[in-house]
Amino acid sequence: MSANTNEWVSLGVPDSIASGLVTRGILAPFPIQAATLPDAIAGRDICGKAPTGSGKTLAFGIAMAMNVRQAKPGRPRGLVLLPTRELALQVATEIAMLTKGSSIHVAAVYGGAGYGPQVKKARAASILVATPGRLEDLIDRRDVHLGDVDVAVIDEADRMADMGFLPAVKRIMRAVRPERQTLLFSATLDGDITALIREFQNDPARHEVQRDEEALEIDHEFWEVPRDERTKRTAQIIRRFNSGIVFCRTKHGCDRVAKNLETFGLKTSVIHGNKSQAQRERSLQQFKQGKADVLVATDVAARGIHVDAVPCVVHFDLPEDPKDYVHRSGRTGRAGMKGHVFSLVEKSQRRAVAQMAKAVGVDGAIVEAPQEGEETVVRPGDLGGVRVSLL
Repeated sequence: MSANTNEWVSLGVPDSIASGLVTRGILAPFPIQAATLPDAIAGRDICGKAPTGSGKTLAFGIAMAMNVRQAKPGRPRGLVLLPTRELALQVATEIAMLTKGSSIHVAAVYGGAGYGPQVKKARAASILVATPGRLEDLIDRRDVHLGDVDVAVIDEADRMADMGFLPAVKRIMRAVRPERQTLLFSATLDGDITALIREFQNDPARHEVQRDEEALEIDHEFWEVPRDERTKRTAQIIRRFNSGIVFCRTKHGCDRVAKNLETFGLKTSVIHGNKSQAQRERSLQQFKQGKADVLVATDVAARGIHVDAVPCVVHFDLPEDPKDYVHRSGRTGRAGMKGHVFSLVEKSQRRAVAQMAKAVGVDGAIVEAPQEGEETVVRPGDLGGVRVSLL
């Protein structure tokens, strides 16, 4: 056991997994991992409240890699439920890295892709990572049976509630054997989530982790920008930070904004509902690999993607729901990096911005967008005395 693995091993993580984490540069656990892993490894139900980007996947993925046994065909022993196909793919990839070299196979199933290859992979999987709709289809087709599931995870539970998936989640969980371990993670644990906890968990260990404000800091700025200057200002921001995610309200808006940003010399990738799964995966990979400077997306990507090093988010169009502002903004400021969020606001939107900012707990002070080469200097108390250089 090396010195670098000590923090993981002290939580109960075997040296084989700890060494793999350290090799990947994950030298120490995040707070949510440190809080939940001992209970999860011991087999207790977990009710975890933690913000987006706090490391929840490793928190349940390590426990699953340790506790899930090899399954019979079509009868997985581990199950993870997630709201979007992008997230399902990323979580499956992460867990597969943790089980590498073992007999435990991991598969992701999600809508928008053909049944044939997914059915084959699902039947061979010991850990199945799924969106609710596609999993119910596989259950109805009798391709998958959940009666052997020992460990079930409900991740992003609040987002599943927002997207109307809770009835499907409940039907699926009722098909899982009662003696299972259930791990639930969510950014909020109220309302409909309370009902999930009450029905599907047995005396869960509750862990709530807040952001470390020094380690996970996000600056929020609201710029007053005329509609015909939004593309120019967006390009200005992306050039300053080298890359970022730009959110638009509509699919056609994404395509238009991406095309316009390219006239400023930026390389773009696009994700929205009209793109096939293969196109969406390709766009995400181009952005992750630095082949695209900017990812332009609708809210389908607000929770559906995970990229650790996103320096900034631009709300080209303001979201209609404050929750969407939180989810979009959560793409930056992850994995210990400082994040920057910019919202482009028209005069007529001042009142809406004030209401939204109050709802999400950020300062809604609107400033005039700086010209290129200028700095925006924010008074202490407005946005925490932040200085953003746009050279």
